[in-house]
Amino acid sequence: MNDPERAMLLSVHPRFATAILAGTKTVEVRRQRVAAPPGTPVLLYATAPTMAIVGMARIASVQVATPREVWTTSRTSTGISRREYDEYMSGATRASGLSLEEPVSFEVPVPLASLRATGSFHPPQSYRYLTDEDVRKLAAATPSTGVALHRALGDLASV
Repeated sequence: MNDPERAMLLSVHPRFATAILAGTKTVEVRRQRVAAPPGTPVLLYATAPTMAIVGMARIASVQVATPREVWTTSRTSTGISRREYDEYMSGATRASGLSLEEPVSFEVPVPLASLRATGSFHPPQSYRYLTDEDVRKLAAATPSTGVALHRALGDLASV
């Protein structure tokens, strides 16, 4: 998998996953620098109590700046209050605002148990890039998610 083709696995709280997939939250913020090109597929792993990959989106752009600058440009799209944002960013010197587009909900989420059945799978604390092997295992674990995942990752899964 070439760098421009690598997919990202992003852990988010279930309420944020729901908002991203509904299109009401279009910017996901992170406390660290995220370097991902536009078009990068992002698989959304909803944390406890859901514990499943529930859908995906694509990165439209990434803004890396101070937490204040990211908030100023993205506040209406983050789906969180200023207080939540400030608490999350406390102590951070850099922040990333991931603008997401083309959200797709999976008809059947891919539960953590299914992901672990294909081998050692550990959801990331924040995010991680998927290796070729990760993508192949994920494609094998997701026959019931419909064509969305396979269409998005098909070229990657075939390498």
